[in-house]
Amino acid sequence: MCSFLNNAYQNQQSDIQVNGSGTVIRTLRDDIKGSQHQKFLVKLASGNTILIAHNIDLAPRINSLRIGDIIEFYGEYEWNKKGGVVHWTHRDPRGNHKHGWLKHKGLTYQ
Repeated sequence: MCSFLNNAYQNQQSDIQVNGSGTVIRTLRDDIKGSQHQKFLVKLASGNTILIAHNIDLAPRINSLRIGDIIEFYGEYEWNKKGGVVHWTHRDPRGNHKHGWLKHKGLTYQ
């Protein structure tokens, strides 16, 4: 779970399916260039932070998301110096990629 994500960060690995959970520490403006993404920062139990980039063209937006909320995630991790990003938190309509998801307050978004 998050230890696998921490190892991916430590080893600067990308294109790895990860799951975990953390606390939302900042919500960002939706990225509306190209595929639209809801973006927010999550602090993990390790103290590391990651960016979640949730494609809202393919999955529902989490309108009730607030700072301090717990979020669970499953998606693809891409390393960067700032902690990395998790994307592919949705179903792949073509079926070529593993389906991802976000869980918030008992609801699954994919």
